Amino acid sequence: MLRNVELSEISDGKLYDANDMVKADCHDCEGCCDCCRGMGNTVVLDPLDVHRLSVFLKKTPEELIGREIALDVFDGNILPHLCMTGSGEQCVFLNARGRCSIHQARPGFCRLFPLGRYYENGSFRYFLQVHECPKTNRSKIKVRKWIDTPDVKTYEAFVSDWHYFLKDVQEVLYGTEDTDLIKNLNLYVVNRFYMQPYEENRDFYQQFYERMKEARGLISLEV
Repeated sequence: MLRNVELSEISDGKLYDANDMVKADCHDCEGCCDCCRGMGNTVVLDPLDVHRLSVFLKKTPEELIGREIALDVFDGNILPHLCMTGSGEQCVFLNARGRCSIHQARPGFCRLFPLGRYYENGSFRYFLQVHECPKTNRSKIKVRKWIDTPDVKTYEAFVSDWHYFLKDVQEVLYGTEDTDLIKNLNLYVVNRFYMQPYEENRDFYQQFYERMKEARGLISLEV
């Protein structure tokens, strides 16, 4: 999700790489779950997020739609996001003790918080959001340890490639008034990258890039 704000307004003014130390460690939240409430539709999911949830919960992506995740429009793209529930609009995966019930399969957005990503020149770096987490006694931790994702280099390449692919899709969507094209392209992205399950016995990234190659070929025909 794009945000039209100055980085200086929301960060400590620094950009970080995976091996940098950043003051993000909230010591297992110590009972706090503020970041799991009132998030609306902002916890947008990428294809790896949905794949992880599908495998962890033993549900197909299609079965997740409705209660666990929902579809909405973000910057022209139709994308899934985590559902919030109840009067406090808490994450559907927050249990009665205020703890994450899918912690090992939590989305990249959750692994990242309170960090954000600053995209430029075909890649991205991390920044520390200074107004989002109420904890004031956070400790320094290496970024790669904080995001807690295997094979960080490959993961970062995937995150970057997905981001810039969606931007290319947006250019097609914003550059046409053909309602059928807009609908069909959005449905294609949702179905091909999210709803069609990835094989568990094959590397996720390999399958993702096979689909990406196919999709980019399709987009080049539409431009």
